[in-house]
Amino acid sequence: MELNLGIRAHDIQNQTTIEGLVDEIAGKGLTGVQLALGKSFEDINSSLGSLSPGYAQHIGGKFAEKNVQISVLGCYIHMIHPDKEKRQAELDRFKEHIRFARDFGCSIVGTETGNVHAKGGYTTDNFEEQPFLDVVDSVRELVEEAEKFGVIVAIEGGINHPVHTPQKLRRLLDLIDSPNLQVIFDPANYLDPDNYHRQEEIFQEAMDLLGDRMVIMHAKDFIIEDGWIKMVPVGTGLLNYDAVFKLIKPKKPFMNVLLEATQEPHINDSIAFLRKKYAEA
Repeated sequence: MELNLGIRAHDIQNQTTIEGLVDEIAGKGLTGVQLALGKSFEDINSSLGSLSPGYAQHIGGKFAEKNVQISVLGCYIHMIHPDKEKRQAELDRFKEHIRFARDFGCSIVGTETGNVHAKGGYTTDNFEEQPFLDVVDSVRELVEEAEKFGVIVAIEGGINHPVHTPQKLRRLLDLIDSPNLQVIFDPANYLDPDNYHRQEEIFQEAMDLLGDRMVIMHAKDFIIEDGWIKMVPVGTGLLNYDAVFKLIKPKKPFMNVLLEATQEPHINDSIAFLRKKYAEA
């Protein structure tokens, strides 16, 4: 079985045009992208109110010409911003992506779950009950919009977010209870200096709780530096891809796996590393 491998488009940093970006990605034999409009096309307006079917079809068509799927539109918002007006603006921006996702040739819009503080950053304040309930309210609003357009909202959990464990993400899924809410699985996001020795156990738990709802996987790597997790290019760290692919390959055949935190000059080596690990799984 072949690995359906792609990359975050903004990790291709040596291209400034849509055509150049698409050619670079296709030339590496990659089949998909996570596309964050503002990060990849800084000279094209992508602020709230800018999108239209023509905009989406122009960009989506360039990728389709080279058989590269826009696997997910990345619209990583501050969904529980303490300023309610700014929070609503963030939600409205995500909902605009939902409305035009299909015109990009894409069915998934993805985000993390934000931060209780306006400036972000790691804080244990995120782990209180109220931030989680605020996430539930915001995600419910997004999912209600997604249901109207036949689009999937994909939530990515992680240790520095209000949804910081597979159990919390499962709870979010159960509370909202909509097939339009699915999961981006990033195995590195659930690891910390205390638990990374138990990767197989953590990944198995995530698969048991979330496997049926996983629609995208992120692939990055990590090392331990200064007592904390530091993300590094795939294949240069400690992430146990043997354990990951042993779970993913039979359960989620052909699911889009997207390279993250991997830029030149590492991309080709990381692609080769992942393909080898997947073939051996």
